[in-house]
Amino acid sequence: MKIYQSLNEFKPSRKTIVTLGTFDGVHLGHNVILDKICNTAKQENLESVLLTFFPHPRLIVSNDSEIKMLNTMAEKAKLLKQKGIQNFIIHPFDKLFSELSPREFVAQILVKQLNIQKIIIGYDHKFGKNRAADFNDLIAFGKEFGFEVEEISAKQVDEVAVSSTKIRHSLLEGNISLANAYLGYSYMLSGIVVKGNQLGRTIGFPTANIEVSENYKLIPKNGVYVVSAIVNNQTIFGMMNIGIKPTLGDNVPTIEVHLLDFSEDIYCQEIQVNVIERLRDEQKFESFEALKSQLEIDKTNTVDYFKKRNS
Repeated sequence: MKIYQSLNEFKPSRKTIVTLGTFDGVHLGHNVILDKICNTAKQENLESVLLTFFPHPRLIVSNDSEIKMLNTMAEKAKLLKQKGIQNFIIHPFDKLFSELSPREFVAQILVKQLNIQKIIIGYDHKFGKNRAADFNDLIAFGKEFGFEVEEISAKQVDEVAVSSTKIRHSLLEGNISLANAYLGYSYMLSGIVVKGNQLGRTIGFPTANIEVSENYKLIPKNGVYVVSAIVNNQTIFGMMNIGIKPTLGDNVPTIEVHLLDFSEDIYCQEIQVNVIERLRDEQKFESFEALKSQLEIDKTNTVDYFKKRNS
């Protein structure tokens, strides 16, 4: 899969089949659309293109700074590659772009820059300045400019919307199992390993502090989780704490991962953590000894989880 940071970088070698959207989570609800795009591209000798925008249009148009996403762009790209999309375009969304009229969007973006043969889009999709045009307008433009328009049914659109909403709610409630069931894979957190207070190693539980730089990334509910981490192309099992470490009185949100049977120096490296199962809520303990005792229980439960899964 080729990744482009702007529409201007994309130079199609032949006609394209296109879909638009955030595809946040690249979850099971998206599979019908993505499969249709990829299969049609093969059958009709077209290039498959997924066009998305960054920042999220709602951040620009309605100043919705509270929006949280299931994927960073790098995570989304990794998932889309697995699905078989050939071209992933991440176009900067700004005020100037938001001012394009529906006709300008179709003529300049879809026809001229994407060389479109076919577009697959939701029945409720709105586009152009002030989201003034809808699916019926797109059909009319298709007839005028010579491209096909295929509708994603109301049922399919609703399934995608419901899945995304349910995934977010599940993560915020700490129900990682349900979230993963909707995703079709383990929810991931990607970030750089940074130095923390290093108190964990004094009680036998050294941790990798993960700094997620993308402030739009949704972080699951505080608590302790069973995880696996991709480190130097190896999969390492472990447990993770998301929270403020109340026993230490820090009150600073952190993501800390204790990797089992692992002692390499990975500071400043980027790692991916796959969140698999929730063990418990974050707790405040009366002493470091009480904290250590609970961590030993968490470690045993983590090891047991993987033994059962692999048996």
